[in-house]
This record gives sequence, C-alpha cells and structure tokens, in this order.
Amino acid sequence: MTWRADVLTIFPTMFPGPLGESLAGKSLEAGTWSIKATDIRDFGLGRHRSVDDTPFGGGAGMVMRPDVLDAAIASVADERPLVVLTPRGVPLTQKRVAELSAGPGVILLCGRFEGIDQRVIEARNAEEISVGDYVLSGGEIAALVLLDAAVRLLPGVMGAAASADEESFATNLLEYPHYTRPAVWADRAVPETLTSGNHQAIAAWRHAAAADITKNRRPDLYNQYVASGAQAP
Repeated sequence: MTWRADVLTIFPTMFPGPLGESLAGKSLEAGTWSIKATDIRDFGLGRHRSVDDTPFGGGAGMVMRPDVLDAAIASVADERPLVVLTPRGVPLTQKRVAELSAGPGVILLCGRFEGIDQRVIEARNAEEISVGDYVLSGGEIAALVLLDAAVRLLPGVMGAAASADEESFATNLLEYPHYTRPAVWADRAVPETLTSGNHQAIAAWRHAAAADITKNRRPDLYNQYVASGAQAP
C-alpha cells in the first residue's frame, strides 16, 4: 500500500522539492509513497483569497484563520494523523518518525505569519511537532524534514535496511565515526581496530565510540541510554 503524504500550504510549489531527488525521489516515482500539496489559498476568502486576519488582543503580524484552515483540512482528512509544524510543538524524535512511517501516511499543516488560530488545532486534534529550537519562516521546510525522515524508513527505500539500526538515535546513542580509504590521510591514520579484521573488536570499538560521543555531546540521550538498561562501555 502506498504511504500517502498531504501537505497544506500557501506555497505548494515547494513540494516535493528535494524529496523528488535521490532515494526519496526514486521511491516516489516507483509509487512507494505519494505526495500532494494543497494550496490553502484555494479555500481563502474574498477576491484576494485571504487566509489570515489580525490577532485578537492586538500584537504584531497576522494569524491564519480557523475557518479557512478547517476547510483545507476537510478536503484531505481521513484516518491519517494531522500534524502542525510549529516551534512550540513537541520535539520530533526518531521514535515518532518510525511510528509515522509505519502508518498509512500523514497530513501536514504548514503555518505562516504569526501562527495558526488555536481553535482549529484543538478542534481537529492536531499533533504539534517541532523540528528544533529555532524559528523558520514557515512550516514548509519543517515538513520536508519530517517527510524525508519518514520516507527513508519505508520498506525498500534504503538499500540496506540494517543500516538504520545503527544510525543516530536508533538506540539513544549518536552514531559512531566512519572512515574509508586512504588508510592514512593528512598524517591521520584510521583507528587500528577498524583494519584488524576482528569483527567482535570492531563492534565493541564502534559501540564505545558511540557511547563516548553521546555522553559528551548529548548527555540527555546518554542518560536515557543508561536508564534503558543497556550496558555502558
């Protein structure tokens, strides 16, 4: 069954964008997944197809109207989860990405201006997700991030499914460092263990390196790793 993505945006030409290239693009052409971008302005009001209005309570900027957004959502709504991309959302994690990838697809609502009227978020039981602690001009780039992360986990998209098992965040550890030829470059040699041919020693080195990097760069993840019962090297 095709994994389906619907994106609600005022800039539909931004899609599929980079998702039309590389592995995601090949799997899109093959029908593994599909994407449709719906222009929210098609449901806008008046001659100018207005989608926003001034905020109650005053303040700078404009807010996207709930009636316009609800009509856009209704045009694609089904059993798929509705996700609003917003910096105030719950941080996107690899776990949530895997859950979305395992389902029938996703509906993504891309906000603009100062944000989206809270009432439509509540009425549609939308899930608010953030891709990082920073502010973008709109939800479109965040939507591309979420879709790229989910699509690459679909069956058959990645060449070696096992490669996902050792990627960063798969086990609450960041990924270990990688090396390739030449064995010595700029007076820097590849760690000797990796050229030993001893697969058990290589696995232990990679695990220890991943744990060390995670402990130093993401102590929050490392604490989760230890709390999960995994043996810290």
